[in-house]
Amino acid sequence: MIHRFIPTYGLAVACAVAAATSIPAAQSRPAGATVSSFYDLKTSYLDGKPADLAAFRGKVALVVNVASKCGFTPQYEGLEKLNRELAPKGFAVLGFPSNDFGEQEPGTPQEIAQFCKLTYDVSFPMFSKVVTKPGADQSPVYAFLGRQGHLPAWNFSKYVIGKDGRILAFFPSDVTPESPQLRGAIAKALEAK
Repeated sequence: MIHRFIPTYGLAVACAVAAATSIPAAQSRPAGATVSSFYDLKTSYLDGKPADLAAFRGKVALVVNVASKCGFTPQYEGLEKLNRELAPKGFAVLGFPSNDFGEQEPGTPQEIAQFCKLTYDVSFPMFSKVVTKPGADQSPVYAFLGRQGHLPAWNFSKYVIGKDGRILAFFPSDVTPESPQLRGAIAKALEAK
């Protein structure tokens, strides 16, 4: 991997192109509507209840595609620690299980929830299993995240989302929750007005 940290906020041309491109409509958005903020999206929680990502508007979010049977799965421990440490400052880790890579998230929602709670005491929000890869089944969440040019190449890829719902940075799977680059991007986003 050439770049371990890929900032996206300096790519004005890419952002202008992405802003002109609409993504698949989220559950309750009118057909053809353009989503301009991550916090405009709707999805569902792991238990199947509706989830309006607007609930996180004004916070900094770390969006992670997670899997229970991956070599990177121990990152759950660091993600939970990061969430507990920074939640009082307006931060949230958001977990999106995906079976896209190596079929390493084969479980049912109940199995995923039980594994996360019993193994890593995960308390951050977990959402329904998603497809991250482009195609007809791609989640509107990952269609939006991919507009800036980066989609996960494996489990535990990370996006830093600003308080306004803009994508600020992307980190590949091997960048851990303890990484100074990741923590620096989160700190900078938390300091922003």
